[in-house]
Amino acid sequence: MVRINCFFQANEGQYDAALQAALALTAASQKQEGCVSYDVFESGTRSDVFMFCETWTNAETLEAHAASEEFKTYVAQLQSLGQMKIEKFDF
Repeated sequence: MVRINCFFQANEGQYDAALQAALALTAASQKQEGCVSYDVFESGTRSDVFMFCETWTNAETLEAHAASEEFKTYVAQLQSLGQMKIEKFDF
């Protein structure tokens, strides 16, 4: 399995738009083959930060996710609204 933690910090005034894109990405991703879990969590201490936590059955299903049109569309939106930091764990 592969776990991804993706931390997102919204640019000033862009949090709501970013969260909407994140929720749409989450809903689409949860339906993809190989998705074990996929969710987005808002920070309890920082009003401009949320985190995606996702688990995939293997590297191949993660690669298919990253190649999907939904991923490309919503990640492009998110990149225009803030900054992301990704942590990847294989287990």
